[in-house]
Amino acid sequence: MGRKQNLPTHLGSAFTVTVAKANGIGRGRLRGSDLSRPFHGVRIQTDAIDDSDTVETEDPYDRQRLFRVMRAREYEPRLHPGHCFSRQTAASVWGGPLPLEFDPRGRPLDFAHLDLHVCALGPAPLPRAAGVAGHRTLSSLMTVREHEGLRVSSPASTWASLGSLSVPDLIALGDYFCRRWREGHGRPHAGREPLATVAELKAAADAGRRRGASRLREALEWIREDSWSPRESLVRHVLVSAGLPEPELNVDLFDERGRFLGCVDMAYREKRVAIEYLGMLHGESWARDVERIAALRSAGWIVIEVTSSLLKNRAELLRRVASALGR
Repeated sequence: MGRKQNLPTHLGSAFTVTVAKANGIGRGRLRGSDLSRPFHGVRIQTDAIDDSDTVETEDPYDRQRLFRVMRAREYEPRLHPGHCFSRQTAASVWGGPLPLEFDPRGRPLDFAHLDLHVCALGPAPLPRAAGVAGHRTLSSLMTVREHEGLRVSSPASTWASLGSLSVPDLIALGDYFCRRWREGHGRPHAGREPLATVAELKAAADAGRRRGASRLREALEWIREDSWSPRESLVRHVLVSAGLPEPELNVDLFDERGRFLGCVDMAYREKRVAIEYLGMLHGESWARDVERIAALRSAGWIVIEVTSSLLKNRAELLRRVASALGR
């Protein structure tokens, strides 16, 4: 058996069959065991790109986000000049939070079963490939940018294209895109520009007919610039939609001597009530949160810890917050 033909380095780890053949790579070499075929007409050097099994996170939301980005990178070599990644795929490329997608048995979809969303602008041919959800839109309805080497719809265009999502999910995604990285005790990336503004989201939603236009309009009224996580956004929506006052978001709290106690997810300062959403906590992260909450309580704050279970029991969540506020 002869040695495998070395592939030209300028092809990169992912390339199209058309480009490979133009560089003298024959059909036999393109069927080599060291090349995977994620999409028709695309080859990937398997020893040069991460496999789905290398996504190491216990968070199912983050897993699906990373899977979508990986699928986009696999498809990128065949991306038509008039196409861009859109909808859920674009949101994931920008790092945005999305609801989980499930199979008929109620299990979160894995790498191979999440649709890749590709949009054709104007007269460009409609994307057609297995595993690809092709869309078409007017150029006036979508702004295209490049992010991390991928051609994607802009944050504002992405948000406005996802009107099929629920209002709480649209709020969480809008909060993510519009977050302002303000100065504060130990806050990272202070001064970084937000990915979008509320005005840009509104302009994108109003640019033409949109699916779920009423949901987009409703969500716009709820989007804030200081929310740091989708669960915070959901807790805020639950509280305020039930008639409770809107809390301040991600507030730095200090004791009477001016010593920093911690940054809390939500706070009612006048009532000295803080609300903390507790995600999956491990090791040092769990220990830091325990100490921070203990310091807040020692300084006279009522701290309501919201777990995923409590968030599902909304009546009890509302009862606890209302009681703390003296309502």
